[in-house]
Formats: sequence, C-alpha cells, structure tokens
Amino acid sequence: YGYNVESLYREIGKILGLDKQHNFVIIGAGNLGRALGNYMNFERRGFIFKGMFDANPELVGKDVRGVKVMPMDQLESFIRENDIDIAVLTIPKTSAVEVADKLVANGIRAIWNFAHVDLNVPEGIQVENVHLSDSLMKLSYNINRYSSDMK
Repeated sequence: YGYNVESLYREIGKILGLDKQHNFVIIGAGNLGRALGNYMNFERRGFIFKGMFDANPELVGKDVRGVKVMPMDQLESFIRENDIDIAVLTIPKTSAVEVADKLVANGIRAIWNFAHVDLNVPEGIQVENVHLSDSLMKLSYNINRYSSDMK
C-alpha cells in the first residue's frame, strides 16, 4: 500500500510551519553573521533573509548576498516596515539582552540566539539558543566514549 512521499513532505512542512514564508534579519555582521547570511538554503525552506545590522560603522554598507549591512539605529523601523518575524543574534553577549528587548518590543516572535547568554523574553516569544562550543564538547565526549569502547 505505501504512502505518497510528496504528500507526506507537504504535510510535515505544514506542521513545521514551512508552508509559510518567514522573513528574518541578522543582528551582527561579523564572521558568523555573514556566514549565515551567505547560506542560500534557508530560502528553500521559506526563510527569507531581509536585512543585516551591525553597530560597527566599518561594517555598515558592506554587501552580504545582495543585502547591505545597516546601522543599528535603523533596526526597529526596518522590522516594523518589512514584516520580520525572526531575528538571528550573532552579537556579543554584552549587548544581546538589550537588543533582544528591542526586537521583542518591535514585533519579533522568534530569536535564533548565537550569543552565549540566556535571554529573558516574554511568554510566547520563541528562543532557540545555539552554543557552538557545546556541540564541540559533545563531539569530544563521543570520541572519548567510543574510543575507549573500541579498545
């Protein structure tokens, strides 16, 4: 009997909210922010890279895949005027809490947080924390664990 794979993918996509377009901005135009901005597969899943912001004047005006880095003082109006619902934080933890508060106050509903700090946001705001060093520690643990199992 089997099942229709295309239909299954479509239904799973609906459950995950991938049947809708999600506009996102990246806060922080350093190496990580630029790498995420240059990643083209987000669009295949409906995540549309709309803007990038940085506090460093030397980075403002730089181009990341057709998107110009803008100064932080334009962030709030840009979010409101461009139907942005997701923000990606790739900034130092010292400024992440303040920036997250501004994001939420201006309608951001979800934050992909690469800043190594816990964000205290209102109920209903989704935060996904990504700690790159944690992933490396997990790999180290697994190497150590499985190496000793093989001896």
